[in-house]
Amino acid sequence: MIEHYFHLDFRHERGLQEQLRESLVHAILHGIFPPDEPLPSCRQLSQQLAVSRNTVALVYESLLEKGYLQSRPRSGYYLHPDYRRGAAPEPAREAAMPRPGAHAGGHEPSWSKRLQRQPSLRQGVLRPSNWRQYDYPFVYGQADPGTFPLQAWRRASRELLRAGRDTTWLGDAMDQDDPELIEQLRTRVLPKRGIRAAPGEILVTLGSQNALSLLAMLLMGPGVRVGIESPGFRDAWNIFGMQEADVSLHGVDEEGIVIDERLARCDYVYAMPSHQVPTGVTMSAARRTRLWSQVHRHDQVLIEDDYDADLDLSNHPPPALKADDAHGRVIYLSSLSKCLAPGLRLGYLVADEELVRELRALRRLMYRHPPLNNQRMLAIFLAQGDYDAHLRRFRDAQARKRDVLGRAIDRHLGACGYADGAGAAAFWLNAPAGVNTQKLAWAASRRSVMIEPGFRHFFEDAPQDQHFRLGFQAIAEDRIEPGVALLAEVMERI
Repeated sequence: MIEHYFHLDFRHERGLQEQLRESLVHAILHGIFPPDEPLPSCRQLSQQLAVSRNTVALVYESLLEKGYLQSRPRSGYYLHPDYRRGAAPEPAREAAMPRPGAHAGGHEPSWSKRLQRQPSLRQGVLRPSNWRQYDYPFVYGQADPGTFPLQAWRRASRELLRAGRDTTWLGDAMDQDDPELIEQLRTRVLPKRGIRAAPGEILVTLGSQNALSLLAMLLMGPGVRVGIESPGFRDAWNIFGMQEADVSLHGVDEEGIVIDERLARCDYVYAMPSHQVPTGVTMSAARRTRLWSQVHRHDQVLIEDDYDADLDLSNHPPPALKADDAHGRVIYLSSLSKCLAPGLRLGYLVADEELVRELRALRRLMYRHPPLNNQRMLAIFLAQGDYDAHLRRFRDAQARKRDVLGRAIDRHLGACGYADGAGAAAFWLNAPAGVNTQKLAWAASRRSVMIEPGFRHFFEDAPQDQHFRLGFQAIAEDRIEPGVALLAEVMERI
C-alpha cells in the first residue's frame, strides 16, 4: 500500500498544492509507485495526508496535463508509460549491470594528475551552511529574509510578465545586457556615487567577485604586480593568485590602505575606499589625494571595489574615487544585491569603453550574460522607485541595529578595541591579549552564537588571530544585546 512509503511533512510557508505536487513528482521519478497499479484515490490520499480531496484532485489533474500520469475511466490514475520505463533501478540490480562503454581492466581517470589548478586548496572566509539556525548569527554579508521587499518584487515580476510588454529578455542576447537596466544604472544608481558613464562603459556582472574574476583573467598573469590590502578580501587574493599574478600585501590603518614605495611598484592597486573589508575603515580625504597622485605618477590602474555602495549608513558618504576619474584610470565595481538579496548575484562594472568591450567578449565565452529576466526585473524594480524606498527602510533598520550593537559591545566587551568604521555593516574587533579568536568562535558556536574569526583576512604566512568580526544584518534587533552578553560570558571562560 502507498501509505507504507509515501509521507509528507507540510511546511506552512508554502502552498499545499505546490508541496504535494513536488513530492508526487519526486516519487514518480524515483520509481516509488508500482508501475501497473493505480495511484491512491483522491479520497485515500486526502485522508492519509489530512488534506482536502479537492487539493489532491487538482494536483492529480496538473500531473495529468504535464504528462506524468494517465487516466483510465472508472479505474483511476496510473503512471504514464514513459515514467514506468524510466523508474530508477534497484541498487542491487544497478550494481550488477555493467554500464555501456565499460571495458575489462578499465579504471577512472586520475583527476589529481590532470588538474592544472586546484582552487579547493585556497582558503575562503567560510561559514557553516546552517548559520540561520543559530540563535545569535553575527554574520556579515547576509540579509535578514524579513527585510526583503516581497510585495514590491512581486509587482516587478507581474510587470515583467504582463501581456504586451517587451519580451526581448526571453531571447539570447549574445554578449549584450538589458538596455533598461543599463539605463537605470546610468541615470539612477551611478549618479548617487558621483559617477557619470556612457552605456558602453557599463557591464553587468554576477556580483563584484565575478567582476574581479573577469578582470584577473584579462589583465593579470605572471609578472603583473597587483597591490591589495591586508587584512583584506580573501577571495580577491585567491582570484589574483589563480592567475599567477605577483600579489603585494599592504597594511591598513585608520585612513585606509598604507601608501609607500612598495605600492608604487604595482601595476594595479585593488582597494575598498568606502568601507574596507574587514575593518570597515573609510579612506580619508588626504589618503585619497595621495593615492590619486601615486596612480598618475606611476602609470597605475586602480580597481575600486565599492561593494556596499548602497549600504552606507553614514549621513554623508564620500563619493566614489571613480567620480574624480578624468583619465580612465579607475575600474569601478559594485553590487546591486548586497542589501536586497545576496543570492540574486547581480552587480556591475564601470570602466573605459575599450576595456569593457574586451571584458564583454570574455564574458561571452564564459556565460554570455547574466540572466536577462533578472536584469529586466531589477530594471523595473529600480524604475518604479521600489529600490530607493527599500533602501530607505533598510538603512533605517540597519542603523538602529548598528547603534544597538555598538552599545552592547561597549557594555559587555569593553576590553575589546574596535575600528571606528562609521557607516559600515560590521564591527571589526581586537580581542584581549591571550584570546585566540578561532577558539573563541568555536566555543561561542557551542552556545549558538556565531562570530567570524579574522585570521583568514590576513594573507601573511603567520596570520593574526586576535581579531574577529560581528555583523548585524542577519540578526534580529532584539537578539543583539543578549547575544553579545553571551559572547562576553564565553570569552571570560576560555
